[in-house]
Amino acid sequence: MTQNHFDVLIVGGGLSGIGAACSLKMHCPQKRYAILEGRASIGGTWDLFRYPGIRSDSDMFTLGYSFRPWVEGKAIADGPSILKYIKDTAEHYGVDEHIRFQHWVKRASWSSQDACWTVEAECGAGKQPARFTCNFLFVCSGYYSYAEGYTPVFPGVGSFTGTVVHPQKWPEGLEYANKRIIVIGSGATAVTLVPAMAKTAAQVTMLQRSPTYVVARPEQDALANFLRRHLPAKMAYQLVRWRNILFGIYFYGLCKRSPERVKKWIFDRVKGALGPDYDAVTHFTPRYNPWDQRMCLVPDGDLFEAIKQGKAAVVTDEIETFTEHGIKLRSGQNLEGDIIVTATGLNLVALGDIQISVDGRLVDPAKTLNYKGTMYGGIPNLASTFGYTNASWTLKSELTCDYICRVLNHMEQKGYQVCVPQNDDPTVTAEPWLNLSSGYIQRVADKLPKQGSKMPWKLHQNYVKDVMSLKFGALDDGVMRYLNRSDSLELKAALSG
Repeated sequence: MTQNHFDVLIVGGGLSGIGAACSLKMHCPQKRYAILEGRASIGGTWDLFRYPGIRSDSDMFTLGYSFRPWVEGKAIADGPSILKYIKDTAEHYGVDEHIRFQHWVKRASWSSQDACWTVEAECGAGKQPARFTCNFLFVCSGYYSYAEGYTPVFPGVGSFTGTVVHPQKWPEGLEYANKRIIVIGSGATAVTLVPAMAKTAAQVTMLQRSPTYVVARPEQDALANFLRRHLPAKMAYQLVRWRNILFGIYFYGLCKRSPERVKKWIFDRVKGALGPDYDAVTHFTPRYNPWDQRMCLVPDGDLFEAIKQGKAAVVTDEIETFTEHGIKLRSGQNLEGDIIVTATGLNLVALGDIQISVDGRLVDPAKTLNYKGTMYGGIPNLASTFGYTNASWTLKSELTCDYICRVLNHMEQKGYQVCVPQNDDPTVTAEPWLNLSSGYIQRVADKLPKQGSKMPWKLHQNYVKDVMSLKFGALDDGVMRYLNRSDSLELKAALSG
């Protein structure tokens, strides 16, 4: 066995990758593993994004790990606090010692003959080649490209004499105090940036093509803080975690059952926050139903407060062209600004944008079926983490990690070397992997894996159902094939089916 061979190779050292390593440490302590992280530091999203006000749009009782209580006062936490939480967790469990930084994974090739993956990476500034082998490949690199965010082609952008920035590439030391800021977008990043920059900017305008559902929530959780004063930290954490999980499931179901009722509930609260004279109909009434796209969370209603104080404004219109001093809108209105922030979204990628091949055959992710939200039909010994679209990322990510540990332990107990989901049901049809109408998803829907019309290929988007399936469901379900290395004919038949 070479020094660069591992039982499990984890791609990504962010929230998911550290969680995966901790799961292995707790549930598969006999497995030798390494984490390949493309950047020079731990934390993934929470180290990459540096824009003003960066924070979670999920509460930390569900975004945090179940095995490591969140003990800070803020339930809606800022980016540096989340990054510290990830680093502390990695150090506490000793998984930081297994990270190899500046290793960008580019290709992974499966050999049925050897029952292992060969993983190729580029290392350091010189992009030196490095090669690893592993029995199981676990892709925990998130769902978007770290190279650059999504920016539409704006007419006349070259004529603007000010500064244009994307939140994913925020310049260090950008001075915006007493400047006029235009933030293009209406998603989670935009509603975070606007109140944060409004604290010192001369004026901040959020320019949106269409409104998004925006819901205010207390930055601190009063019940959580009360319970932590009277109960052990882990018990208090689990109680609040489950309260938030169950409420999230109930609210999502209510949005789907009674969208008009939820629309009114949200609108009434926005109207109450902004006052009767504000045109909330134009600026805060989306064209779609609640949870057809992700909702935006504003802690303590900070966005509404900035608008009320006159430090921020919302303009709902379309861009005709950039001008020398700002943006001209389709309505004829001109917005002047010194800095324009294009909070226009992310570029989604599948499987970390890694080139995957199985026995010399390139895999097109768009032609694969996702199994239980964890593995992919016809791809052996490979899993990836992908969080919920209607709840915290970590909830599904952690269930996936623990499920893969169950699978690995089952294989070791039974003497198997290979596991591969295989669909033999001709009535299973392919459906879109993600059930949101958001532009950043629809732009690449044809490039993403698919889910199936039946279980276990169907995604629940429901934590309780996934607990039953991934934590307690049968490992031998007739769909997941377990094989020995010597079963070469059966393995090749499974992979070519």
